[in-house]
Amino acid sequence: MSTALSAQHVSVSFDGLKALANVVLDIPPQRVTGLIGPNGAGKTTLVNVLTGFQAPDEGQVFLDGQPIGGITSHRLRRLGIARTFQSGRLFGELPVIDNLEVTGVGLGLSRRESQARAEAMLDWIGIGALADRAAGGLPYTDERRVAIGRALMMEPKYLLLDEPAAGMSAEEADDLITLIRRIVAEMKCGVLLIEHNIGLVLNICDHIHVLDSGEIIEDGAPAAIKASEKVRHAYMGTQAEAGGVVL
Repeated sequence: MSTALSAQHVSVSFDGLKALANVVLDIPPQRVTGLIGPNGAGKTTLVNVLTGFQAPDEGQVFLDGQPIGGITSHRLRRLGIARTFQSGRLFGELPVIDNLEVTGVGLGLSRRESQARAEAMLDWIGIGALADRAAGGLPYTDERRVAIGRALMMEPKYLLLDEPAAGMSAEEADDLITLIRRIVAEMKCGVLLIEHNIGLVLNICDHIHVLDSGEIIEDGAPAAIKASEKVRHAYMGTQAEAGGVVL
């Protein structure tokens, strides 16, 4: 099996309802892979499986060819699998810098080293001025950027971004595209981008998977996804236009 974070024939059910059915997906290193689909398609459930927050009923997850089923989420983080959450999940009562420092300490750094790396990470992202702000008082879009900075502590091999552009303006989404490209180019990180902003996904991703009702119904290059009748049908009755791109 090639180097990748990989879901192989993964299925998950909740109270008898199939959330994922025989899903196969690879996140190769140093590339941006997209995951799109209507609300309720199972996207976050798949991210939870890939990051150890949800055990699959069937199938297996592999990290660079090695099975990682049963490994806890915090151990997977130490192995280089990081993620963000739709809700941010920052420590709202703590300053921004402390949110990153806590991650560094949890990954085995000393307090001094964690502080130095946290400061460097905030500067790298371009949000050093937020270091002493209370995380709970940040605008929504700044909260997203802090969450990405926290996930990037210790430069993971794979980064899974769960709707990072939610609530962003077009200009802010463009800044996010620039940041993701820097993450791939400078940190050599493989990125899975889960988004409803389809224009953003088509713009930046090398390969896109489309999830509908728990199944991958299409995958391929952006041009193939944009032209797919299966994808167009999956979005009928939902938001068929996003980011200026009509499916």
